[in-house]
Amino acid sequence: MTRQDGREQRMTAGEDKTVTVVHVMRHGEVENPDGILYGRLSGYHLSELGRQMADRVAEHLAERDITHVSASPLERAQETAAPIAKTHGLELATDGRLIEAGNVFQGKTFGVGDGALRRPGNWKHLVNPFRPSWGESYVSQVVRMMGAVESAKDAARGHEAVCVSHQLPVWILRSFVEGRRLWHDPRKRQCTLASLTSFTFLGDRIVSVGYDEPARDLVPKHLLAGAKPIKGAKGFGA
Repeated sequence: MTRQDGREQRMTAGEDKTVTVVHVMRHGEVENPDGILYGRLSGYHLSELGRQMADRVAEHLAERDITHVSASPLERAQETAAPIAKTHGLELATDGRLIEAGNVFQGKTFGVGDGALRRPGNWKHLVNPFRPSWGESYVSQVVRMMGAVESAKDAARGHEAVCVSHQLPVWILRSFVEGRRLWHDPRKRQCTLASLTSFTFLGDRIVSVGYDEPARDLVPKHLLAGAKPIKGAKGFGA
């Protein structure tokens, strides 16, 4: 038997017992001095600290059996994945399904204490937090992220893969796999910068989910999971 989320699952005779691990990584810190919610906008690159985070995770994974690396097409994800691919002598693949969630507020400041929630023009986008009404649906994110992870699993079958994505899609994927509701408090996502959410497959079935923060000591404290937001802090993006 294997266990997932406290539930026993019986293996059937003849089931594929190949073990494959897919690490879904959130990118490192981005250079964003104006605190813009950059979403899917191009032109946002890793900061120097973000590059250190990427290098740290590449070092952390250096001895792992990584045979496939893919990333969202956005620059910050590509730059985070590059050191990992280089360390393992692999070509970096781009998978559009790993992209950030769509958001109508991209290109704007939308954070703690900036008054965005008091602007009447924004109210029409805030009517349904369960979908959510301000951007790409949670269900859509699950579908595409599961597709990307399945493809990575197939490419690295019997080995390990890394997929670099963005905070919200990674957290929604994990919530779905672990059987939680998809709507949530964004402040409580366990998906800090440069973190690894790892899905272990037995054949084609996910049997466990792990989480690690190899660059935790490099992450500003107010950006760690569960930290109290700081008014005016320039800590945006996902």
